[in-house]
Amino acid sequence: MVAIIDYDAGNIKSVEKALISLGESAVITREREKILNADKVILPGVGAFGDAMDKIRGYGLEAIIKEVIANNTPFLGICLGLQLLFESSEESPDTKGLGILKGKIVKIPDDKGLKVPQIGWNSIQFPNSGRLYKGIAENSYVYFVHSYYLQAEEPEIVTASTEYAVHIHASVEKENVFACQFHPEKSSDVGLHILKNFMEL
Repeated sequence: MVAIIDYDAGNIKSVEKALISLGESAVITREREKILNADKVILPGVGAFGDAMDKIRGYGLEAIIKEVIANNTPFLGICLGLQLLFESSEESPDTKGLGILKGKIVKIPDDKGLKVPQIGWNSIQFPNSGRLYKGIAENSYVYFVHSYYLQAEEPEIVTASTEYAVHIHASVEKENVFACQFHPEKSSDVGLHILKNFMEL
């Protein structure tokens, strides 16, 4: 069973739909016991960093997320879910992130002739090997929707990167914590393969 954490963010149902297409059972929930008893946990979402952290804290989910990770349960952040795992974001300077991983979220510069937010397909490169990318070719295309991007403090945890105006840390892996800035659930066969790799951990 996969627990998809519900904190009133957008794009949660599409993750559930992708998992069901893989034959997995998934539950969208904010109940502590369901989340802690799940085999895998996913934190998806689109939206604003500060608003999302306010809701996570308001629902009492911060301690549950940290307990899941301390229990060594495989945990996957997607899009905003990746950003929330880090310490801070320029989008909401007064709001602390979960601080599970070291790094900051910064605005994609809009002075390079590229549209912000980035919406569309981009190829990814693999600076370090990552278990999510087993069987996936380098330079495969995945789907992004974001105005802010990750600058991870620990380069060794970066498992995928891309270029869009700047060098973007597109995916990370540290012990049982995984995260993607792009949307695997919207990235066709490549994305489903990534989710399948996560489910097989």
